[in-house]
Amino acid sequence: MRIVVLLKAVPVVGNEKLVDGWRVDRSAGLEANGNDEYVLEAGLKLVEQHGGELVTLTMGPTPAMEAIRKALAMGAARAVHVQDPVLAGSDTLATGLVLAAALRKMEYDLVLAGADTSDGQGGIVGAAVATRLGLPYLSYAAHIEPDPSAETIRVRRISAAGYDVIEAPMPAFVAGTQLLGEPRYPSLRGIMQARSKEIATWTLADVGVEASSVGSSAALTEVDSATPPPPRAGATIVREAPEIAAERIVEFLASRRLV
Repeated sequence: MRIVVLLKAVPVVGNEKLVDGWRVDRSAGLEANGNDEYVLEAGLKLVEQHGGELVTLTMGPTPAMEAIRKALAMGAARAVHVQDPVLAGSDTLATGLVLAAALRKMEYDLVLAGADTSDGQGGIVGAAVATRLGLPYLSYAAHIEPDPSAETIRVRRISAAGYDVIEAPMPAFVAGTQLLGEPRYPSLRGIMQARSKEIATWTLADVGVEASSVGSSAALTEVDSATPPPPRAGATIVREAPEIAAERIVEFLASRRLV
């Protein structure tokens, strides 16, 4: 199987900050998006079971290299990094455009991506890429089961009622969740091997996208303001006899319409 995993480098959770224009600072301190690591793990297991190759595809600035190297240390065969100064400030529409253009230059049976990202939580880039490429889009996957002989993919999709089982022809695009399984830790051997693995760097011209289509000047969305979340209130501690404590807890839950 030929698998491409879309890997986004995001600010380290808890250390996010904004710069001029209310843009997320991506100049340093980036790590692999959590949900993308879960689908990376799922993709590595599929390659181990069925053979083939897993390649990561990242769009981002130079500091994204740290996340890319971790993916290689985990077991990815090679990586593609789309990097260009004019990409700064691109919105989800432009991101989908660039990633789809890069994928057109690659060979794959399956494209995997996390259901959303910790820095944006929009959860729409995967669907945008699949639409541009005309691929079946299977979202919120908790289990992925390919049938290479029949060239189909079956996914257990999280739904409001539990799970839906969806099957589609390959190539296909699957957006996965953390239910796919805990990502592995890079081994010392994997870290050493990652140093010699290929990381291809593509510019905007390499993927055939016009500079006027990306960046903050082409963005169709704009952040007007940002406000930090309010600090957490102090905890309410109940030190009463059991029967009184139970009444207090029920009153507390009822006041918030939780019971």
